[in-house]
Amino acid sequence: MRRPIRTILAAGLLAAGGLVVVVAANPAAADTQICDQYGTTTAAGRYVVQNNRWGTSAQQCINATDSGFTITTQQGSAATNGAPVSYPSIYLGCHYTNCSPGSPLPMQLGSIGSATSSINYTYVSGAVYDAAYDIWLDPSPKRDGVNQMEVMIWFNRQGPIQPIGSVVGNANIAGRSWEVWRGSNGANNVISYVAPSAISSLTFSVLDFLADVRNRGAITNSWYLTSIQAGFEPWQGGAGLGVSGFSATVNGGTPPTTTPPTTAPPTTAPPTTAPPTTAPPSTGGACRVTYTANTWSGGFTADVTIANTGSSAVNGWTLTYNLPAGQQVSNAWNATVSQSGSAVTARNVGYNGTIPPGGSASFGYQGTLSGGYSAPSGFALNGTACTQG
Repeated sequence: MRRPIRTILAAGLLAAGGLVVVVAANPAAADTQICDQYGTTTAAGRYVVQNNRWGTSAQQCINATDSGFTITTQQGSAATNGAPVSYPSIYLGCHYTNCSPGSPLPMQLGSIGSATSSINYTYVSGAVYDAAYDIWLDPSPKRDGVNQMEVMIWFNRQGPIQPIGSVVGNANIAGRSWEVWRGSNGANNVISYVAPSAISSLTFSVLDFLADVRNRGAITNSWYLTSIQAGFEPWQGGAGLGVSGFSATVNGGTPPTTTPPTTAPPTTAPPTTAPPTTAPPSTGGACRVTYTANTWSGGFTADVTIANTGSSAVNGWTLTYNLPAGQQVSNAWNATVSQSGSAVTARNVGYNGTIPPGGSASFGYQGTLSGGYSAPSGFALNGTACTQG
């Protein structure tokens, strides 16, 4: 008995009892009809296809093949301001102890050299659904239970439905523009990339999406990729929806240098004459900032540590300071960082907003550099000047 792979995806609402027991069918050959509520089969000897009807008692059946599946019957119905009725899907990796054959996952992000995938969807009219490509991540190599981070790619949506949370911006990934949503369903955090119009097929690097998620401070390279999935979330109808082609390959190795680094610049970038790696000390209040930079021709990374030297906890922090001319922040991790002219503002993300007395919080970013390097100045935490060193 197992719980379902899908956690609740709803427009701000959680369905009661959404996490339920999963029963897996024995592996079967391709072109297998599955009507069992949580029935599964293997596909192409390396993926798992699952019916996963977790949100309704009405019948749902899928026809599984070596390349995907088609929904043949879907009689459930749910309100569009709540959770969908199911998540029939095909996946590589592990969820709720059910791992695909020979799966390389979970694998730590910093150990992944490449992660590529290809998807082909078949759509129908008259149904309310989203075509959902899911990427699951966790701080540990978790093979059961709910992962802490769900990354969704909405290739299509039909009807008055929306992702969890709210719009936080846009991103250009895999040669396309995506609307980015961010929120939580109460069990895990969710970042969703929503296509402005239906996409029927795409071949892309999973790491490109994960780089954007990391730059938003939601994960780090120490997290683990646990599964890659593609399927549908139907609210009403859906017979005829299908995944006609799916592939996913994850290889170990050194991540590509186009992926923004977390603590060091690309090793292919030759260093220039070494600048001061830490900002000079200055007077301040009950906080101390350590700023360490690594530079190369045309770019740099910075690691910033904020230490609470006071006697009370800091609950929610905003660090402000000034970058010298010629330095521009391009992306960040473990903080939300913005820049206006020389003024930089860094705000905590959800998991590192509290700094206890004697404790610290860290974040980093990558930037472009024009001319020689010099250290920033004027650090202040929540309006109080900090010492540096």
